[in-house]
Amino acid sequence: MNQFLITPNVDETGEGTKSYTIGDLAREFGVTLRTLRFYEDRGLLSPRRDGTARIYDARDRERLSVILKGKQLGFTLTEIRAMVAEERSGAGAAMNLKLSLDQIESQIQHLEQQKKEIEEALAELQARRAGLAAAA
Repeated sequence: MNQFLITPNVDETGEGTKSYTIGDLAREFGVTLRTLRFYEDRGLLSPRRDGTARIYDARDRERLSVILKGKQLGFTLTEIRAMVAEERSGAGAAMNLKLSLDQIESQIQHLEQQKKEIEEALAELQARRAGLAAAA
Protein backbone atom coordinates (compact mmCIF):
# COMPACT_ATOMS: atom_id res chain seq x y z
CA MET A 1 0.00 0.00 0.00
CA ASN A 2 1.28 3.45 -0.85
CA GLN A 3 1.95 5.44 2.33
CA PHE A 4 1.36 8.73 0.55
CA LEU A 5 -2.29 8.29 -0.39
CA ILE A 6 -5.31 9.58 1.46
CA THR A 7 -7.86 6.95 0.63
CA PRO A 8 -11.58 7.75 0.48
CA ASN A 9 -13.65 5.41 2.59
CA VAL A 10 -17.33 4.91 3.34
CA ASP A 11 -18.67 4.57 6.88
CA GLU A 12 -21.74 2.68 8.13
CA THR A 13 -24.05 5.54 7.15
CA GLY A 14 -22.78 5.53 3.58
CA GLU A 15 -21.10 8.88 4.11
CA GLY A 16 -17.66 9.32 2.64
CA THR A 17 -14.86 9.58 5.16
CA LYS A 18 -11.16 9.97 4.74
CA SER A 19 -8.59 7.40 5.69
CA TYR A 20 -5.03 8.32 6.44
CA THR A 21 -1.86 6.30 6.40
CA ILE A 22 0.73 6.63 9.12
CA GLY A 23 2.83 8.71 6.73
CA ASP A 24 -0.08 11.07 6.03
CA LEU A 25 -0.58 11.87 9.70
CA ALA A 26 3.14 12.07 10.43
CA ARG A 27 3.59 14.69 7.70
CA GLU A 28 0.46 16.64 8.57
CA PHE A 29 1.28 16.92 12.27
CA GLY A 30 5.07 17.04 11.99
CA VAL A 31 5.70 13.93 14.08
CA THR A 32 7.68 10.79 13.39
CA LEU A 33 6.26 7.41 12.45
CA ARG A 34 7.79 6.15 15.69
CA THR A 35 5.75 8.72 17.66
CA LEU A 36 2.51 7.49 16.10
CA ARG A 37 3.44 3.87 16.82
CA PHE A 38 4.28 4.87 20.41
CA TYR A 39 0.84 6.47 20.85
CA GLU A 40 -0.73 3.33 19.40
CA ASP A 41 1.26 1.12 21.80
CA ARG A 42 0.04 3.28 24.69
CA GLY A 43 -3.58 2.88 23.58
CA LEU A 44 -4.02 6.52 22.58
CA LEU A 45 -4.60 5.75 18.90
CA SER A 46 -6.25 2.68 17.41
CA PRO A 47 -5.86 2.48 13.64
CA ARG A 48 -7.34 -0.41 11.74
CA ARG A 49 -5.03 -2.67 9.78
CA ASP A 50 -4.87 -3.45 6.10
CA GLY A 51 -2.26 -6.18 6.10
CA THR A 52 0.68 -4.53 7.80
CA ALA A 53 -0.44 -0.99 6.96
CA ARG A 54 -2.03 1.17 9.64
CA ILE A 55 -5.14 2.99 8.42
CA TYR A 56 -6.32 5.93 10.52
CA ASP A 57 -9.76 7.50 10.26
CA ALA A 58 -10.97 11.04 10.98
CA ARG A 59 -11.48 10.24 14.67
CA ASP A 60 -7.88 9.04 14.97
CA ARG A 61 -6.75 12.24 13.26
CA GLU A 62 -8.78 14.37 15.66
CA ARG A 63 -7.57 12.30 18.62
CA LEU A 64 -3.95 12.87 17.53
CA SER A 65 -4.65 16.59 17.44
CA VAL A 66 -5.92 16.42 21.03
CA ILE A 67 -2.91 14.35 22.12
CA LEU A 68 -0.44 16.81 20.63
CA LYS A 69 -2.29 19.83 22.03
CA GLY A 70 -2.33 18.17 25.45
CA LYS A 71 1.42 17.54 25.25
CA GLN A 72 1.97 21.15 24.17
CA LEU A 73 0.01 22.34 27.21
CA GLY A 74 2.13 20.15 29.48
CA PHE A 75 -0.31 17.36 30.28
CA THR A 76 1.11 13.90 30.88
CA LEU A 77 0.23 10.96 28.64
CA THR A 78 -1.72 9.50 31.57
CA GLU A 79 -3.87 12.65 31.75
CA ILE A 80 -4.26 12.70 27.98
CA ARG A 81 -5.20 9.00 27.99
CA ALA A 82 -7.99 9.80 30.47
CA MET A 83 -9.26 12.59 28.19
CA VAL A 84 -9.22 10.29 25.16
CA ALA A 85 -10.90 7.52 27.18
CA GLU A 86 -13.79 9.89 27.98
CA GLU A 87 -14.33 10.38 24.26
CA ARG A 88 -14.12 6.67 23.51
CA SER A 89 -16.57 5.77 26.26
CA GLY A 90 -19.17 8.04 24.71
CA ALA A 91 -18.84 10.81 27.29
CA GLY A 92 -18.29 13.19 24.38
CA ALA A 93 -20.34 12.82 21.24
CA ALA A 94 -18.16 14.53 18.64
CA MET A 95 -14.75 14.44 20.29
CA ASN A 96 -16.14 16.57 23.11
CA LEU A 97 -13.09 16.18 25.31
CA LYS A 98 -13.51 18.27 28.40
CA LEU A 99 -10.54 19.10 30.49
CA SER A 100 -11.70 19.28 34.05
CA LEU A 101 -11.36 22.61 35.75
CA ASP A 102 -9.13 20.95 38.36
CA GLN A 103 -6.75 19.65 35.69
CA ILE A 104 -6.54 23.05 34.06
CA GLU A 105 -6.01 24.87 37.36
CA SER A 106 -3.35 22.38 38.37
CA GLN A 107 -1.53 22.79 35.07
CA ILE A 108 -1.70 26.59 35.29
CA GLN A 109 -0.18 26.48 38.78
CA HIS A 110 2.53 24.10 37.61
CA LEU A 111 3.43 26.28 34.62
CA GLU A 112 3.40 29.45 36.72
CA GLN A 113 5.79 27.80 39.19
CA GLN A 114 8.08 26.79 36.34
CA LYS A 115 7.94 30.33 34.96
CA LYS A 116 8.89 31.74 38.38
CA GLU A 117 11.83 29.33 38.66
CA ILE A 118 13.03 30.21 35.16
CA GLU A 119 12.77 33.94 35.89
CA GLU A 120 14.79 33.45 39.11
CA ALA A 121 17.45 31.44 37.28
CA LEU A 122 17.66 34.10 34.55
CA ALA A 123 18.04 36.88 37.14
CA GLU A 124 20.82 34.95 38.89
CA LEU A 125 22.66 34.29 35.62
CA GLN A 126 22.33 37.92 34.56
CA ALA A 127 23.71 39.08 37.92
CA ARG A 128 26.67 36.69 37.60
CA ARG A 129 27.30 37.86 34.04
CA ALA A 130 27.26 41.50 35.19
CA GLY A 131 29.65 40.65 38.03
CA LEU A 132 32.04 38.86 35.68
CA ALA A 133 31.88 41.69 33.13
CA ALA A 134 32.67 44.26 35.85
CA ALA A 135 35.62 42.18 37.09
CA ALA A 136 37.09 41.83 33.59
